[in-house]
Amino acid sequence: MSARILVIEDEDRIASFLERGLTYEGYRVDIAHDGPAGLGVARENPPDLVVLDWMLPGMDGLEVCRRLRAGSQVPVLILTAKDAVADRVEGLDAGADDYVVKPFAFAELLARIRALLRRSGPGEPEILRFGDLVLDTGTHRARRGNRVIDLTAKEYDLLELFMRHPRQVLTREVIYDRVWGYDFGGESNIIEVYVRYLRQKISADAEPRLIHTVRGVGYVLREEEE
Repeated sequence: MSARILVIEDEDRIASFLERGLTYEGYRVDIAHDGPAGLGVARENPPDLVVLDWMLPGMDGLEVCRRLRAGSQVPVLILTAKDAVADRVEGLDAGADDYVVKPFAFAELLARIRALLRRSGPGEPEILRFGDLVLDTGTHRARRGNRVIDLTAKEYDLLELFMRHPRQVLTREVIYDRVWGYDFGGESNIIEVYVRYLRQKISADAEPRLIHTVRGVGYVLREEEE
């Protein structure tokens, strides 16, 4: 069964973004909007991981983290706009396992969540396959047939998104959310640029194209149509 994640976040926009994105990635998600409510949910139905905002009404995130840690070893990932080294140290000293500064890219948050879940229980890096295209989530290396493909960090994030949702049309909004994060503006042509880079790398020479444009909608990873 998929991992269950408790998100404790008082800002509705971010809470909704996280709930939508994590559910889309296959996690079960509970939402709490303040510290006491989050503690209550965690005690009644212990999650596999907690994503915890630092600045919360009723009880701040550090106090929530201390109380969670007093009775549980559940992994805790703190979200905060505080980016000073002293703040990070304070968060980790309160018992947090990791720390992500807002604004964040959703792909990075997902990677950190996967790392914490691997640490807290059994699990190995995945090998994702689509036809003769293979992606190793442990090494971040791709291969098509016998050809090794070197990817930049963002190219990897984009390819992983496609390979986790094969034959599913991904809208521009979904790609922005998953790869560049909730704060990224939608006016840029960055998606087109990175899709072009990725196509050039995974479909070299006479290899059939795998990433296709769905005009007016987005992109899809699928076999070429006859």
